[in-house]
Amino acid sequence: MRVHLINPSDASFGIGVITPRWLYVLAAATPAKYGDPIITDETLEQLDLNNVHAGDIVGIGIHTGNALRGMQVGRNCRERGAIVVYGGVHPTLYPDEALEFGAAHVVVKGDGDVIWSKVLDDIVNNRAQKIYDGGRISGKQFIPARWDLAGRDKYMWASVQTVRGCPKHCSFCSVWRTDGQKPRQREADVVIDEIVQLRRLGYRFIALADDNFYPVTITDIHLAEKQGNAARVAELKEIRDERFDFMEKLALLPKDMVFFTQITMEAGEDVEFLVAMKKAHILGALVGVESVTEEGLKAVFKDFNKAGDSLAVRLKTFRAHGVHVLGSFIFGLPTDREDTFAATAALAKAADLTFAQFVMLTPFPGTVDFERWEKSLGDNVPKVQGIPITRYWLIPHEVRPKMFTPHPTMSSEDLRTRTQGVWDQFYDLKEIWQRSKCVPSWKGRIGFVFISKLYRQMYANTGISTDSARRVRATRMARWLAIPTRRLFSAKPMPELQSPVSAARAATSLVSIGG
Repeated sequence: MRVHLINPSDASFGIGVITPRWLYVLAAATPAKYGDPIITDETLEQLDLNNVHAGDIVGIGIHTGNALRGMQVGRNCRERGAIVVYGGVHPTLYPDEALEFGAAHVVVKGDGDVIWSKVLDDIVNNRAQKIYDGGRISGKQFIPARWDLAGRDKYMWASVQTVRGCPKHCSFCSVWRTDGQKPRQREADVVIDEIVQLRRLGYRFIALADDNFYPVTITDIHLAEKQGNAARVAELKEIRDERFDFMEKLALLPKDMVFFTQITMEAGEDVEFLVAMKKAHILGALVGVESVTEEGLKAVFKDFNKAGDSLAVRLKTFRAHGVHVLGSFIFGLPTDREDTFAATAALAKAADLTFAQFVMLTPFPGTVDFERWEKSLGDNVPKVQGIPITRYWLIPHEVRPKMFTPHPTMSSEDLRTRTQGVWDQFYDLKEIWQRSKCVPSWKGRIGFVFISKLYRQMYANTGISTDSARRVRATRMARWLAIPTRRLFSAKPMPELQSPVSAARAATSLVSIGG
């Protein structure tokens, strides 16, 4: 019996941008008595079913975007006699769906770090339940990943996680419902030790794969102080202090390391935090801008963001403090009009964004938007090939609509075409070369061009294209671009690197003994 861990994907690029962390966390959570898991990341290469045998245990992690492929993989593995287990955000929301359409024997809801070993033991001892609930574990229970199983030549960036959960309540996001609104932070020293392991292996670019790296804002603290809530003020300041402690320790790592994270725009008003990020080598951040208008921000419950000229100023604040921004925008909001697309493209340029992504509004399960959309349809739910549109992730890609909620002024195809147009404009070669001036060397600027083109191929063309032929062409182009681009991120392994926090702990112990 072997344990398999599979990350399903319709498109395989040969080389991955960022490691799918959950694969290597569950690998670490797999008891040694079951051997090292066989890991298959289909964003690299498709699963070879010949490697799956009767009696094997197959763990499949899915989110809504790859649910259809994941359920196909599960059915195929069960046909070969394997025991199929599903986990991830989507099965947490729809456990019965994995049982019905994915041929699951077992479904795991919530966090898998702790419960995974029990699931395996129960299966082996013929006492498996259909559904397990891993709940929301504390930060101290997060398991460091088995990065020795990742392979250095497969990914450009590695990933670690420092916090789960987000205190916000954006209407298009399910994180605050699935992972909770109370930040669950890992101990800084544990994260640093994991990063050191990655640098030893040759990874120097690390994504801090957090739901929100800035869980406490200045406004949050001021509001609690104004309310006279001393306990809340102390709680918020403790979380904030832990963020600064972590960044101070990041700053002790090798100077060639580069970190990237996900953060809310409110961090732009916290200069002290931005300065600490730069010192910690956190040089990039995905910032959810979403909309350039106040009406659009209100529509997604994100009116804490800035709009108009103030938005450009706030985004430039990141850049002024050495943090490059990947701005994320949503098209298809009911407040969008034809001029919204040009205004967004202009704002992205005026705000000195290093990268940007432009996604079409999609009502994801577990979100306020999804509930509102599903309720609005009532009993009159349209179907495609017999599948309700409210279960669009089960509809084959070639016939799946690109938009699900009718727009008051534009057709679905019009929205798709205009969205693609903004991608084309922002990632025009001339525009990319102009933005590449942020890189000091000619070699770096050429690398910037490759990275920009690769990002566009992976996330734009394969995501909003109208037909499978274009998706195939885009995937082929991405595979070609990925080869030279990965080399830009490669670094010489540092097997002798010692953890700065471990060294500090040892020195403290010696002082105590000698004291």
